[in-house]
Amino acid sequence: MKTLLDIENWPRKEHFHFFRQFEEPFFGATVQIDCTKAYETAKALKTSFFIYYLHKTLVAVNSIESFRYRISNDNVFVHDRINGSATIGRENGTFGFSLMEYNPDFAIFNQTAVTEIERIQNTTGLFTRTFEDDNVIHFSAIPWLNFTSLSHARSYTFPDSCPKISFGKMILNESGKRTMPMSVHVHHGLMDGAHLAQFTDYFQEIMNQ
Repeated sequence: MKTLLDIENWPRKEHFHFFRQFEEPFFGATVQIDCTKAYETAKALKTSFFIYYLHKTLVAVNSIESFRYRISNDNVFVHDRINGSATIGRENGTFGFSLMEYNPDFAIFNQTAVTEIERIQNTTGLFTRTFEDDNVIHFSAIPWLNFTSLSHARSYTFPDSCPKISFGKMILNESGKRTMPMSVHVHHGLMDGAHLAQFTDYFQEIMNQ
């Protein structure tokens, strides 16, 4: 479900119309995430750490309204639920785009995510399914690279307002603390730096639980 945002009475109306004219309206930042507690919890649950922090990402995304905004033609819609379209790797070095349906219950989410990962790994090609709506985030993990910044391949002629969230290599330091980089790119017509900070702060908070 989605509802139409009243742009005329939206405090960011001028910001929206200004930034949506840009060839590249996305901006982003890379932050270091402390994943010590989250990694321990995932291992205690005997679940994939990738699935675990993907779920935490979607919890944070669905908790912050601006991350549920999407642009369609000249309108902004607010989605009730945002899912994850994660890139899933295969043994032959290729990957496919998945659809991880969000559920606040991790046990349910974990089951559907495992099924979707297995499906992707047993198919070929980039697109193995259709995406009926844009209520997704574009999600990826680069576990081989401890990056400090990240850019994305984009077609400026293709309408897109979905946040892009990527994670890098997890590093274990001498004190036993685990960290990994998180890159977040969002549409400036829909949110500003304060919203990005709100997301990263809340994500870190729930990773520490």
